[in-house]
Amino acid sequence: MPKVRVNDIQMFYEVHGEGFPLMMIMGFTGNTSWWDPRWIQTLSEKFKIIAFDNRGAGRTDISDREYSIKLFADDTAGLMDALGIPRANVLGISMGGMIAQELVLNYPEKVKKVVLCSTHCGGAKSVQASEEVLGTLTADRRGVSAEEVARMTIPLLFIEDFIKNTPGVEELIIEQITKNPISNEAFMRQMSAIMKFDTYDRLSQIKTATLILHGKQDILIPPENGSILGKAIPGARLVSFENCAHGLMEETEEVLRTILEFLTES
Repeated sequence: MPKVRVNDIQMFYEVHGEGFPLMMIMGFTGNTSWWDPRWIQTLSEKFKIIAFDNRGAGRTDISDREYSIKLFADDTAGLMDALGIPRANVLGISMGGMIAQELVLNYPEKVKKVVLCSTHCGGAKSVQASEEVLGTLTADRRGVSAEEVARMTIPLLFIEDFIKNTPGVEELIIEQITKNPISNEAFMRQMSAIMKFDTYDRLSQIKTATLILHGKQDILIPPENGSILGKAIPGARLVSFENCAHGLMEETEEVLRTILEFLTES
């Protein structure tokens, strides 16, 4: 699998399909293995997908620099340069949506359209999860197995009944999460980057066509955050999904239809 030099690190990436590029930015602690295979399959039928591991995650180098969401956006822009991609559509989920915001704010010429999934603007204007949810998310993972981490994470990302009533989905998600798991050091650095992130006062500068997707059952980044982004970004389109949680897996067909409709319309 390919790696390429970007800034001070070697970044791991995958390419799927052909056509106009779509950069897919994964969220907190995740890597390319975390993407729902249906997203990759469906979106790659229309676009050349570039999925990659953020700094410190999966098979991308950790480095000793102080992490920030802006640094992750710089890495994304650097990866585009390294691959000879002057402009692309961009889709980010959760922390990946935060990275996408910084990317379009700092490199607007590189982004044709942007899709922000299950994310927020950070800072004082964002709506935080409950203390219980945040406690589970930020729990010390030292000495905890990758499978135990996966089982702790699943309730934060998906509706309980969906996991119980969908054959094979829990096993698939555990397999995804336990593949190339993040180190505790990189986990802490990514968490620190999220805590410092804040774009609210700059969102009015975004002139790029923007689609915001949010599940109404999201307990990790509450759905009010989608509305905040939708009101702050000029001309943004917000689509909410009644039966989706953070991972947007419960209504996959409708989510993908919405993304494709937005990305392919003139």
